[in-house]
Amino acid sequence: TKKPQGEGFGFNNRFLTRYQYGWTVLDQFNFNYRKGGFDLSGMLYGSKLSGEDNKTLTTETFLDNTWRQESLISTTGGSRHVSTMLSLNYQFNENHSIGVRYDFDRTPKDWWDINPMYSHVFRNDELYEENTSRNRQRNPSTSHTLNVYYNGQAGDWNIDFNADGLWAYSKTFQDTWEHYTTVGEAPQEQNVTSYNKDENTLYAAKLIVSRPLWEGNLSFGGEYTYTDHTNTYINDQGILDNDYSNIEENAGSAFLEYARSFGKLQATAGVRYEHITSDYYENDVRVDEQSRTYDNVFPTLSLSLPVGKAQLSLSYTGSINRPSYYLLRSNITYANRYTYEGGNPLLRPSLIHRLSADISWKWIYFNARYTRIKDFIIQQAGAYSEDNPSISLITYLNKGDADKLYLTLSLSPTFGPWSPQLTLMMLQQWYLVDMPGGTQKNFNTPMGNFSWRNNIRLPWGLTLDVDASLTTRGDQENYHLDNLPWSVDVGLRKAFLNDRLSLQLQGRDLFNSAGSDATLYGGDRLIRVNPQSRRSITLTLRYKFNPAKSKYKGTGAGQEQRSRM
Repeated sequence: TKKPQGEGFGFNNRFLTRYQYGWTVLDQFNFNYRKGGFDLSGMLYGSKLSGEDNKTLTTETFLDNTWRQESLISTTGGSRHVSTMLSLNYQFNENHSIGVRYDFDRTPKDWWDINPMYSHVFRNDELYEENTSRNRQRNPSTSHTLNVYYNGQAGDWNIDFNADGLWAYSKTFQDTWEHYTTVGEAPQEQNVTSYNKDENTLYAAKLIVSRPLWEGNLSFGGEYTYTDHTNTYINDQGILDNDYSNIEENAGSAFLEYARSFGKLQATAGVRYEHITSDYYENDVRVDEQSRTYDNVFPTLSLSLPVGKAQLSLSYTGSINRPSYYLLRSNITYANRYTYEGGNPLLRPSLIHRLSADISWKWIYFNARYTRIKDFIIQQAGAYSEDNPSISLITYLNKGDADKLYLTLSLSPTFGPWSPQLTLMMLQQWYLVDMPGGTQKNFNTPMGNFSWRNNIRLPWGLTLDVDASLTTRGDQENYHLDNLPWSVDVGLRKAFLNDRLSLQLQGRDLFNSAGSDATLYGGDRLIRVNPQSRRSITLTLRYKFNPAKSKYKGTGAGQEQRSRM
């Protein structure tokens, strides 16, 4: 007569508060009602976040004169965010289920205030100008997402269908006040105000069909996505160009994959074809140079075989990294008289070839991954224009090809109540970077990351976590890590009422040591960033009643295109 676990009403509530510069508070309430094959699930989330971003920034420009801008930036920010989700799921029997899910996200308040940014500009090591700027930025946003799915089994055939819609927008209101004094001249000041709105629309459908075939499993399917991204940018003072641009894309793909075991050897082979047309419009006029069509074929192959007590696997994957719409934007953001930041609508996708090997034995795991990236996308500073070469425009470019080798060794033994995990990772890249003076340098200094996690199960329902991590100096893309950031984190968890109620206290970066000092290189300009690090203390309270694992099988469609938004 005892009803199944999850039948009826159940919920899981999480309350969190954190202190780091200021207080952050959030609450997430997940609920589920189950009656037979029917599930009604939902989520209510609300948060009040606060934070800071403080750093020093040094920009050096090597022209006929050598310019150096030293800036001290003090930024405070915060947000108010609400999110809801409601899903209906019905499982007719073990072979057929359908469902629909709606998500709503609203950020009515999101702000960053630079109070202030003090800059000293030097020409050939002599003070040229003193600059003080204050900036207020507001970023409200709203999004609606809808998913419908069907998953069914008809004989040997399995059918998985998803259809999605996304409607979203975000706005940016920026107001900059700048006061500057050039040596030997009278003080001056100016206001720069701008308005930016991004609007996104997506429709997508995906169908995957699979069935057993020749002692293996065959799966095939296709996906179609339509996206419309509109960007509006207005600068009242005319210092920067206004922009009204629109990108419409139609993306279609088809794939075929076959998996089969040959004795102990498990093999999977597949191929994916992608076709995408991208039409770029400025003021409703199509721009041919920035409108493109892509046709790509990506093969995949993976092999897995036990060798003694170890498990060995090898895989090759071809893929593509398409730039986000933020990187493709035309408008430029104003920081101060010498620094602008913007996107690049001429960016091309990066083609990626990835070869990976994995070995696991008991509590030892090792992975080696080699990646070849064509048309690598980096961020670097360049001249804003030939008329204003001393103004730096930080933007995104396709710069050559890159090779990267990743090595990971993980040890996860268990000694009674103590479960340690030691992970050693290394990145070795080979990438030519433009340096001052017109030369190039191979950025191939390896970078290591070490993490040591410890989970200790104590009496009285207590669990203690003590984690430490360290990153070594080295090269990644076109920047060099100049210091050794490290951190120590501690957490203590107490469970009550058969784990229905839990309380967790966490301390992150206890020694304020996790800040990464880095230098970004790009031709005749380099940028040094020295961020401040600050510890945080977090308290999480969670209560669960009759929890139920979701039976919703919707996986979504158009995920790759959505991530670009």
